[in-house]
Order: sequence, then C-alpha cells, then structure tokens
Amino acid sequence: MSEDGLPDWLLPVARTAATIRPEQLSRFLPPADGGRQSAVLVLFGASAAGPELLLMERATNLRSHPGQPSFPGGALDPEDGDPEGDGPVRAALREAEEETGLDPAGVQVFGVLPRLYIPVSRFVVTPVLGWWREPTPVGAVDAGETARVFTAPVTELTDPANRGMAVHPSGYRGPCFLVNGALVWGFTAGVIDRLLHFSGWERPWDRSRDVPLDWHA
Repeated sequence: MSEDGLPDWLLPVARTAATIRPEQLSRFLPPADGGRQSAVLVLFGASAAGPELLLMERATNLRSHPGQPSFPGGALDPEDGDPEGDGPVRAALREAEEETGLDPAGVQVFGVLPRLYIPVSRFVVTPVLGWWREPTPVGAVDAGETARVFTAPVTELTDPANRGMAVHPSGYRGPCFLVNGALVWGFTAGVIDRLLHFSGWERPWDRSRDVPLDWHA
C-alpha cells in the first residue's frame, strides 16, 4: 500500500483515509463479535471527463441487495488471509477481478477505510481505496452476479442536481446519487458521500429532496 505517484487531485482522499474515524463514516459500526468479514474496492480512475469511480450493478436475482449499484467486492475467503492484516486488500482486488474483469496489477492500493457494518446482510465491510493507474477493459463477467459495470464521473457525483436522499419503505433515509442511469444509495452512497465531504469535493446540495427507490432515469 503506497501513496507514491498518486495524482495531486487524489491526495485529499488519501489524507482522508489516513485520518477519518469510523463514526465519521457511518453510524453502523461492526458489533463486538459476529458478522461476515468482507471488503469492497473503491477504485478511482481518470478519463477525458476527469476523475471517476468504478461501480457495478448487481444482478436482480441475487439474495443480497439485488439490482443495487455497488462497489466491486465480497466476502473474504480463507486464502485471502488475515482480516486484521492484508486480507481485505486481497479480497477486494480478487472480487473486483472476478466481477468486472479488471487486472489487479494495474491498481495501486493507497488506503483502507475503517471497517463498517451492513446490518441487513451482517457484513463487516472494509473499504479499500485504489488508484486505477493502468486501466484495463471491464464488464460484467458473470451475468448471474453482475448486471453491468460502469463509471461515475466525480463531476456528476458532486453535481447538486444529481444528489438527494433515498427513501426506503422501512423508514431509512440516506444520501443517494443519480448517475449513469442508476440510483446509487445505501452503503455505497454513504461511503461516497463521506469521501466527497471530508476530501473537500462536496458542493452544497438539497438534503430535503427525497428520491424513491423506484426512481428511473
């Protein structure tokens, strides 16, 4: 894990990763015991449109979070190693390769965020931050797991017109993003929201704007 050679625009994210506390990221923190260790890859790339994030849309037939946009990632396997050590990094890169086809050799891991918790699925999630130093073609490797793979330009994520609060029938209300024909909400949107805020990229937006989960572009 190294910050060497990161583009200047990504340095605020690296500083955020080094200093942020779990409670600044989410109110859902891992329980003292239990939960399934997992990791996601928060991968920043750059295109002609500027900085962007790699996201995927989960298949609609999955038991866990069907049809929901997310970061690539999944549960740690025994071969990934120690959850307290490099296990989450290995898992995030392995899962990203399996789900999107990216080449992990082109990814520079530069930070790891504190572990968070997703109560509905009981996943203890470590967000792994990466710089897509050498991009490779990506796409849905297994249609049974992934509906599509897409990028979200940071300029669109920070555009107030693309922001709102997702409203779940259960009463949940949390930040969301309307990008690339997708409604990004839940855990993924929460991490993006906090990274934008603490990295100084956030622009003022309307927190009173409610967006139903059945939103369509």
